[in-house]
Amino acid sequence: MVFKKLYFPAYIAVLIVLTFLQSCNKKPKDSTPKKFDRVEINRLIDIGHKHYENEAFDSSYYYFNKAKYAAEIKKDTSRIIQSLSWMAEIQRNQGDYSGSETTSIEAFPFIENSNKYLYGETNIYIGLGNNYLITFDNENAIYYYKKAINSKTDAEIKSGIKNNIGLAYTEKGDYQKAIQLFLPLILKMEIKNNQETFARINDNLGHTYDKSGNSKSFFYLNTGLKIREKIKDNRGLISSHLNLSEYYKKRNSNLSKKHALLAYKKATIVKAVDERLQSLKLLIQNSSTDELKEHSLAFIHINDSINKVRQKAKNQFAKIKYDFKKEKDENVRLKAQKEIESEKQKKKNILLYAIVAIITVVSIMITNLILIKNRREKIKVSYNTEIRIAKKLHDELANDVYHTMAFAETQDLSDIHNKEILISNLDTIYSRTRNISRENDTMETGRFFMSNLKEMMSGFNTANVNVISNGIETINWKTLEQNKKIIVYRVLQEILVNMKKHSQASLVVLTFKKNKNKLQIDYTDNGIGATFEQLNSKNGLQNVENRIKSIKGTITFDSKSNKGFRIHIVFPI
Repeated sequence: MVFKKLYFPAYIAVLIVLTFLQSCNKKPKDSTPKKFDRVEINRLIDIGHKHYENEAFDSSYYYFNKAKYAAEIKKDTSRIIQSLSWMAEIQRNQGDYSGSETTSIEAFPFIENSNKYLYGETNIYIGLGNNYLITFDNENAIYYYKKAINSKTDAEIKSGIKNNIGLAYTEKGDYQKAIQLFLPLILKMEIKNNQETFARINDNLGHTYDKSGNSKSFFYLNTGLKIREKIKDNRGLISSHLNLSEYYKKRNSNLSKKHALLAYKKATIVKAVDERLQSLKLLIQNSSTDELKEHSLAFIHINDSINKVRQKAKNQFAKIKYDFKKEKDENVRLKAQKEIESEKQKKKNILLYAIVAIITVVSIMITNLILIKNRREKIKVSYNTEIRIAKKLHDELANDVYHTMAFAETQDLSDIHNKEILISNLDTIYSRTRNISRENDTMETGRFFMSNLKEMMSGFNTANVNVISNGIETINWKTLEQNKKIIVYRVLQEILVNMKKHSQASLVVLTFKKNKNKLQIDYTDNGIGATFEQLNSKNGLQNVENRIKSIKGTITFDSKSNKGFRIHIVFPI
């Protein structure tokens, strides 16, 4: 609605100018910037590559984004996709996985509207596969890796993609499929001639054998380790030591601890923070007393630091995109303004001068009023968001961290039971930190909305609570308005958070059903329910009711003490 109000005066101005231009029977000159030719685009891409090699990732991202903008002006689809693939890779390497996914998906319309293979298309699919593999969405990872294999690329890259598919199958627990992919690769001559790749596949195969309980695992793990030691592949050695630490975890705790420590040292040298956290987790599992406390505190410190760094990088990437969009819009505005001014000067129509002047003044006044109103609303929303996040950090996270530190300082951590409690507390802190981040992240309302909704609901599954959804695939989410998708997502999220805090339920069922032109959502759990007084106070669900009413829907709460809790939601679609 805001944009319609902003542009309405501009529509009147354009109609007047077009009428005036038609009377002159002249076409406006093309004022598209001429400086962005293919030589300039290639120069920008080269600068982006140089900054990437020097690990100046924010500068690299800036120049790739500038190259994309230049390629859009020239309608150079291949270079648009090439720039997007590098931008997505930079975001992924800096931990901005949702931003990387969004950037990669920007390339889809260009790929789908082309009847030929475009340079960079394979990298887009590989990048999405890597994104989903890192975030444990193995089904989507396999899907995009297979699309990459089916695109036009060489045999060596295809071998690398098959290796990644094998990793996804291993993470998924489908070890036999993973082994069937790794074994043929390890026999290929081009793989054997590339020591780094040969070591990687040996290591992955050994890890998969270890996961499946096959006695062949040590041979392949050790082979990968020896090759990497020989070629001094420090980054590869991290993986070897981590997998060997996992291998020895139930066989020899001292060797497991030794390899975890070696992995930690290598990861520190190459600045691989995720691998440092993984190494510390293994060290915590194999340590006691003072060492356990030292590793636990290091884990918390590094985890906190990496979250801050990644959030800063994410904000930086978003700002670069925003600034370029602003510049692009400004160029379009200036172009239109120059054309209008040129025609006004040619015709010297006093009446047109007056009309355009009045419209300009009115437009500026309306725009300023709307901008002031929007700025106030944004400040208010930002302030409320900050209060909510601060409250969550104080109520949910700060107390947990304090109690965990107090527990580590006061309890005998050599006792296995106390050690398990400490690890459980650390996992809880990590999960809550991730949940706070997800609750305030940008929401996907496009083609991945349903999968994100299912992922959010499944995130409330625990050892004690089973969340089941029925009929979610029967709903055509593509036809649902964006704001209604956001409300559905946030309402279900708040209901499940309320369930987790208050219901003591072990089973939750969410049923989705389309009834004519309405969407019906039923929530049922087997928890303790609520008394009439508790239900009347909404028990924290007032915000849920307000959201549903905002889309002209109805919500009904049905509860009896110790007999579960039911919610019935209906709204038009």
